[in-house]
Amino acid sequence: MIASYGKGPSYDNGKAGPCQAQVDPLDAVRTPGDPPWDVYLTGTVFLDIVFTGLGTAPVRGTESWARGMGSSPGGVANMATALARLGLRTSLAAAFGDDHYGEYCWDALEQGEGIDLSPSRRVPGWHSPVTVSMAYEGERTMVSHGHEPPPEEPAPDCPPRARAAVASLEPGRRAPWIAQAASNGTRIFADVGWDETGAWDLAGLADLAHCEAFLPNAEEAMRYTGAGCPREAAHALTEHVPLAVVTLGAEGAYAVDRRTGEAAEVPAIEVEALDPTGAGDVFVAGFVTGTLAGWPLADRLAFAGLTAALSVQEFGGSLSAPGWAEIGAWWRKVQSVASQDPAALRRYAFLAGLIPEETAPGWPLRRAVPTIGFGRST
Repeated sequence: MIASYGKGPSYDNGKAGPCQAQVDPLDAVRTPGDPPWDVYLTGTVFLDIVFTGLGTAPVRGTESWARGMGSSPGGVANMATALARLGLRTSLAAAFGDDHYGEYCWDALEQGEGIDLSPSRRVPGWHSPVTVSMAYEGERTMVSHGHEPPPEEPAPDCPPRARAAVASLEPGRRAPWIAQAASNGTRIFADVGWDETGAWDLAGLADLAHCEAFLPNAEEAMRYTGAGCPREAAHALTEHVPLAVVTLGAEGAYAVDRRTGEAAEVPAIEVEALDPTGAGDVFVAGFVTGTLAGWPLADRLAFAGLTAALSVQEFGGSLSAPGWAEIGAWWRKVQSVASQDPAALRRYAFLAGLIPEETAPGWPLRRAVPTIGFGRST
């Protein structure tokens, strides 16, 4: 396992300006006839307010003080930002309120991260959904509030052409855009939330039939398959989807590709976690990046785990996602540790041909800040 090391300096960089990725991971596979977008997403954007440094969970009837606080776009913005920071051309369809929160989230994603919001819409009189997240002891507790936007679907009638799309499956519900996108050649990567119905029936995930990959966590995978362990569950899932990736928490991740018969497992990276918000989204973004680039399965898992590990060392979901400069800084740092396990280093040797040699102007990346509105002219 790669040895742990302390996180680098923390930055509250709330300045506007596009976040330009230093690396195009798909450069070797791009052709003139490619779709305009690498990844398409749709979903709900929240304003996330994150409290960190709590000693314990809040106790009824008491007041708790947090040692840290950050705010950033959340929800589907976590995935969109993670993909954009890894160099993928990302398009997002979502509803945005016309309040200050919605304006901030729109600007942070479009101007700050270079995400295409042309399929998105602003909704007059609709307030932005909000999530308050409290991080403590490596876990988190969240409270959210919001209302459904007006009945018009935020996703366009015809999703834009894209190499891939990431979908969050809901038991018992179809999302028509998934089948439509898949029929146009878009590769669908799916995750899933907790099944509140308690049915845990794969037949209820009807859109799984259109997916190339399914990425549940260990508990979800075992409940959906009835398997006794996560690795057995991953193999069982390949009866329903070509590629199954099961995240194992502190143990890393395990994946099986039915098409090639390949299986791979990569351990987690030891880090000092500040806030786990959005780490699962960053993992998926890293895996999608490696898949579209054509990397071997084990490299994709290692890269996904690395990006997720780097993200938990910062506040918030979307703005904690790492870019290539930070990945490069990590790679140079771990190679300098005298006691580092050579075998563990070889697991990440594929990074050597990808990361930039020097940090580009504009690094560090934008980070979650305690408040919104600094630097705005009046």
